[in-house]
Amino acid sequence: MNADRWIAESPQERGIDPEKLAVLVDRAAAAVRRDGLPSAQLALARGGELVAFCTFGSADREGRRPASNDTLYAAFSTTKAVMASAAWILLQEGRLRLDECVADAIPEFAANGKQSVRVEHLLTHTAGFPYARFDPLEWDDREKRLARFSSWRLDWEPGSRFEYHPTSSMWVVAELIERRAGVDYRAFVRDRIARPLGLADLHLGLPPGLEGRVAEVVLVGSPPSPEKLAAVGLRIPGDVGDDASIESINRPEHRAVGAPGGGGIWSAGDLALFYQALLHDGRAPGGPVVWKPEVMAAALRIQTGALLDPMVGQLANRGLGVVIAGDATRMYRSFAPTNSPAAFGHAGAGGQVAWADPAIGLSFVFFTNGMDRDPLRMGARGIALSKCAVACAAG
Repeated sequence: MNADRWIAESPQERGIDPEKLAVLVDRAAAAVRRDGLPSAQLALARGGELVAFCTFGSADREGRRPASNDTLYAAFSTTKAVMASAAWILLQEGRLRLDECVADAIPEFAANGKQSVRVEHLLTHTAGFPYARFDPLEWDDREKRLARFSSWRLDWEPGSRFEYHPTSSMWVVAELIERRAGVDYRAFVRDRIARPLGLADLHLGLPPGLEGRVAEVVLVGSPPSPEKLAAVGLRIPGDVGDDASIESINRPEHRAVGAPGGGGIWSAGDLALFYQALLHDGRAPGGPVVWKPEVMAAALRIQTGALLDPMVGQLANRGLGVVIAGDATRMYRSFAPTNSPAAFGHAGAGGQVAWADPAIGLSFVFFTNGMDRDPLRMGARGIALSKCAVACAAG
């Protein structure tokens, strides 16, 4: 099997157990061999720097294009944390408020009774329109996108319950950024987050010429029966996206749009360093401050209180655009049981894992281009990898 491994020369100097790190790397490689994933890429970081960055397998379904540390991956919903962090910048600059109604900034959004939706609802998945449709290719036609916002209707009163919004709410966040910052949301992410943090391969809206570096998304495995899902208390809504919509990320025109809820294209290494900045005063080592301590404190605090996630029947534990490990049921949120309650991050479809843990200073990212149809196998894999990653923190 093809492999591209980079390990820091002295990981123990960064408080990383080399033997446990080897176990983590081997576990990621085994996921390709055992679970039928075309490829996998992992990154572990501490102290603002990468400690390990490794890639295994093939970047295409035919096995003709070896994946490497230069390969970029469809980030799916790990994109949400980056996109939410763009909104945090507007919050700290006073150009956006959590308690303001979205319609104050986007009058067209108010149609069909959506006047009471607030900014905080968008970031906590409590806005009331979880499955509202939006075609990514409509975004760059302003008239079409505003008509789409106007057509949406509420399924329930905003703020009254939690239900994961796979894509809809982040389209509205993108529009808010453009209205309040006066620039394209993709340019805002590039200029206010990626460049200050030195993340050259963090792309929301893939630039021309980089298509050859992106791993092709490949569907793998078979979905479990509804009975098997029910036996473990898992309910997957039938309207979160079919195979065709998931594979649309392989189309260059979709990658160019950079859907704000799931269309990021980047490497595991760059995302792990993004999370390191959140652990280290909102900045990369020696770089400018991107996020102020007070905005990060609010963003990384549970905002959803006692609201439950209907998919798993457990506490939602959502910050502002990120998931917080919180209580003992954190495993349902792609954390390991050994993560601290303060760990935060956002997983992605098909098996993407991304988190940072303030208690141990680690950030960990696992990417694959194998879109696993089995959420049970996917979840078990993510928990096992996260557990191995936590164990790397020596002592």
